Amino acid sequence: MKKFLSTLLMTILFIGTSSAQSGFIEPVTWETSVEKINEEEYYLVFEAKIENKWHLYSQYSDENGSGKLEIESEQADSLFTFEGKALESETHKAYNETFKVTETFFDKEAVLKQKIKVLKKVNEIEVSVFGQACKDACVLVNETFTFHLDQAVALGTIALGNEDHINNKTEVKKAVTKKKKKNKGLLSLFILSFIGGLAALFTPCVFPMIPMTVSFFTKQSKTKAAGVKNAIIYGLAIIALYVLLGVVVSAVFGADKLNELSTDPWFNIIFFVLLIVFAVSFLGAFEIMLPNSWANKVDRQADRGGVVGIFFMALALAIISFSCTGPIVGSALVAAATTGSYVAPIISMLGFSFAIALPFTLFAMFPGWLNSLPKSGGWLNTVKVVLGFLELALAFKFLSNADLVLDLHWLERETFLAIWIAVFGALAFYLFGKIQLPHDSPLTHISVGRLLLGLLTLTFTIYLIPGLWGAPLKLISGFPPPQNYSESPYGVGFTKLGGGVSSHEELPEGAEYGPHDIIAFTDYDTGMAYAKKIGKPVFLDFTGKACVNCRKMEEKVWSEKKILKKLQNDIVLISLYVDYRKALPKSEQYVSKVTGKKVKTVGNKWSDFQMKKYKTNAQPYYVILNNEGDNLSEPVGYTPDADEYDVWLKSGIDNYKK
Repeated sequence: MKKFLSTLLMTILFIGTSSAQSGFIEPVTWETSVEKINEEEYYLVFEAKIENKWHLYSQYSDENGSGKLEIESEQADSLFTFEGKALESETHKAYNETFKVTETFFDKEAVLKQKIKVLKKVNEIEVSVFGQACKDACVLVNETFTFHLDQAVALGTIALGNEDHINNKTEVKKAVTKKKKKNKGLLSLFILSFIGGLAALFTPCVFPMIPMTVSFFTKQSKTKAAGVKNAIIYGLAIIALYVLLGVVVSAVFGADKLNELSTDPWFNIIFFVLLIVFAVSFLGAFEIMLPNSWANKVDRQADRGGVVGIFFMALALAIISFSCTGPIVGSALVAAATTGSYVAPIISMLGFSFAIALPFTLFAMFPGWLNSLPKSGGWLNTVKVVLGFLELALAFKFLSNADLVLDLHWLERETFLAIWIAVFGALAFYLFGKIQLPHDSPLTHISVGRLLLGLLTLTFTIYLIPGLWGAPLKLISGFPPPQNYSESPYGVGFTKLGGGVSSHEELPEGAEYGPHDIIAFTDYDTGMAYAKKIGKPVFLDFTGKACVNCRKMEEKVWSEKKILKKLQNDIVLISLYVDYRKALPKSEQYVSKVTGKKVKTVGNKWSDFQMKKYKTNAQPYYVILNNEGDNLSEPVGYTPDADEYDVWLKSGIDNYKK
């Protein structure tokens, strides 16, 4: 059915009646207003109506995917400042197979509230919105709005979603938090933190405490019921202490700051350093301990008995076991903070503490189960070391985040994978007993469980290795940098497709290698001059760096041998990127006669050229021209049927030869 609809659409395109080819597409329409907070602070409100099945991408969408929304102004920092990113109404998420990232987008409608602080008394300011909307085609969103601050309405007049009118700033934040809570997978966070708590149980600082503590409750209590009651209170006290820690983290940072953490490069670098310290501690280099005086003071308070005494016993456990639980708690809080949800640290600590508290309560209720517990021994330190290796691997994810945001290319995909291969390879050797660390007991043999875990780790390590040659590694999708952020975007040892002459020729002046190493020009006049010089038709490609359907065409259609051969040998490719943000020299900037907007960037120039000459603004858009710039066939847009695309391409080339 999908192929039939695509064919039907292309038929319409060829007879020239499709709006995508014969007119401008405006899938997003905007209304703006201003809300006044106080004399210096305002909310600039952007309300978008989005046509059915079109997606407008969020500010928080992955930067390696479709073009995310940006709010900017030439007047920023002179007349006013942007206070963080805009608050957003409800968004949706979907995995993009083309870009290999999870994208965040608006569907049908969007409301954004950008907080600003004025620096000078001013009544009018200009703010631009730049982004992308996609369906079968992609369209740039590039609008400039004038806001009249003297016409601002009362704060809370415009809601962020389907809720009733929001009356104050606090409720606006609550609405955003509610939306993010649904989208951030708090249940998954709870489960992962619970698993972390279970892992903490099997460390040298916690595991030996279980029989000691349970024996205390069963022996000191007058009845079994009293012992169970005290153990339950003890478990609840543990939960309360760790949840309180989560509350403190949420209160200190606040919802807005937590949301910024996930993309802020400096916070990601701090998290990287923290996790490295935690990992090195678990590996045995040193122990992270709280002052002994704290434990002594708390222990004395535990002698008071009653509920207060039990609470201090729980606090004593937290302090004494900190050298083992601290790194796990810290890692859990780091992961929770970077979700951007206000309640995530609280949920994380709830999951962790529940896992810690559960065995103390259960063994107090069923003391006979204590006989089934394995004896303490060197295996406890092994658990701790394994956790150290896992934290070491996780640390580099945060360093990768910072590198991607700053676009430094210090930790590209191959380097990241090489580090993970080294870390998990070393872990496999450790589990097989080939590596010993400072606190390990002498190993005369390895258990079946340790052998199986070692084999699993070795299998995972081997699985990672083909990633250096361009394998997608879907099991860890989202962890390493994307394929295009690498030393070799096509993979180490990549064999060029098609075998055309372009892979052997020197590049003409002004050209570069495009998809599949096709020689491509990115300037219209330069490409046209070269085509005329060598006597070949021009293949004009209106595209975008963040255009998903452009990438689909290049990867799935252009890669077909019969098409690739023509693109490499029979035409001159000119790719004009309409979203290229490089500024034009001041002398080359102008006001578009089509839109009335100022053309300030290279992308603006090619977008305006497309609208002026071809009366459309959608990408991808393909035109075959002769050397005088006249069409040799009817232009087409997104054409996923390779056979149909080949017929169109061949007809244009044949018309040139005639």
